[in-house]
Amino acid sequence: MTDDARIHAFRDDALGDLDATGIAELIASGQLSSHEAVLASVERAESVRDSLNAIAFPDFDRALTRSAHPHSGVFAGVPTIIKDNVDLAGLPTNHGSAAFVARPARADSDFARQFLSTGAVPIGKSRLPEFGFSASNEYATAEPVHNPWNPAYSSGASSGGSAALVASGVLPFAHANDGGGSIRIPAAACGLVGLKPTRGRTVADPADRAMPIRIVAQGVLTRSVRDTARFYSAAETYYRNPKLPPIRLVEGPGRTRLRIGVIIDSITGIPTDDETRASVTATADLLDELGHHVEEAPLPVDRSFVEDFSNYWGFLSFAICAGGKRMLGPDFDRSKTDNLTRGLDAMYRKNIAKTPQVLYRLRRTHRQYAQVFQKYDVLLSPVLAHTTPRLGYLSPAQSFEELFTRLVNYTAFTPLNNASGGPAISLPLHETAAGLPLASHFSADHGDERTLLELAFELEEARPWRRIQD
Repeated sequence: MTDDARIHAFRDDALGDLDATGIAELIASGQLSSHEAVLASVERAESVRDSLNAIAFPDFDRALTRSAHPHSGVFAGVPTIIKDNVDLAGLPTNHGSAAFVARPARADSDFARQFLSTGAVPIGKSRLPEFGFSASNEYATAEPVHNPWNPAYSSGASSGGSAALVASGVLPFAHANDGGGSIRIPAAACGLVGLKPTRGRTVADPADRAMPIRIVAQGVLTRSVRDTARFYSAAETYYRNPKLPPIRLVEGPGRTRLRIGVIIDSITGIPTDDETRASVTATADLLDELGHHVEEAPLPVDRSFVEDFSNYWGFLSFAICAGGKRMLGPDFDRSKTDNLTRGLDAMYRKNIAKTPQVLYRLRRTHRQYAQVFQKYDVLLSPVLAHTTPRLGYLSPAQSFEELFTRLVNYTAFTPLNNASGGPAISLPLHETAAGLPLASHFSADHGDERTLLELAFELEEARPWRRIQD
């Protein structure tokens, strides 16, 4: 498809083409009301609702009512959305699944309270693939979420609904979370900034805390580095983990020239595709031009990590399939889950005896990952092993075996940060020959989001990314 296929909602209204910081500044100065901002967002959402299919549960009327009341916080009065795997009072949490029907949540989740402490106004809940297990927002029988850059392509996942809404201009920023790349992958597919924070940086919800290894991190998707930086600074005023160094507010590039290690091929043994390889090389060249020391770096872990993380992925599905009626509701029906969920469950059951060794080795990645940063300040890699696929390539309607192989080979770089707990950011520095965003991935030592944000500011200034509305 050509650029004419792009879907966006940018227009000459109260939101214009401003990021969340810009909108918040207008609201704070009295030049714009929250009601005007939220109304513009609702109208934009309606204009692309059918073409993007990114909203799971709209909550427009309540958002408009809330916007009439005073808000405080760094994004006071700014419209946003919550991903449909986190509780928001008054709306169901259905986790993208057709296997049960959730009742409206009685209260906001622990993280939702931290997120909403920014003063933002949610207009509903965004879509995700079933239980967040896939890297594409596709479904066995329902319409997928479409990428606003080209609706024939995936928006990434599992925060692909949020990503599509931010990239298309419906919202300036949105909630996202990441258990294997689910902030960074949709950021890469949709041309956004996506920072997965260090384990423990943000408040964890009970389900996240119950995991044997806490791989899920909560965060946001934005169009600008300053929005991401302001969110984490604001989140830190709500809760700061005393075991981690503070991020504080990052407002621009750092002065220190960094030692940057480059990894182009992953531990799967499948070579990175040519376009992605060229983009990482171009990013490395840019970093060198900016005065950073850049060199090739070894892989932090060996190939056994692929099998271990795959088994843990299966364990999460097994937990849902075995305990769904207790965790999700008495109407949960495992037979109504998709091929990916059932396949992961079956795969884990075959390997259940390996669980103690798998957990031991995955916990060990925290130390292995940290050792790399004795030599480097930052690692540069692809976000994904190949460019964004067309819809259908990762469809759960296909056999589990083929789908799982495709997922493992595609998401080859992001899971290490989840298992190890290290922070990483996706930045849309390039584009494909087809006109889609193509991102680079930067990782840092535990607790060092500040270095990632300073580097992101520098790269945003040196090579501003393309805007969908241009």
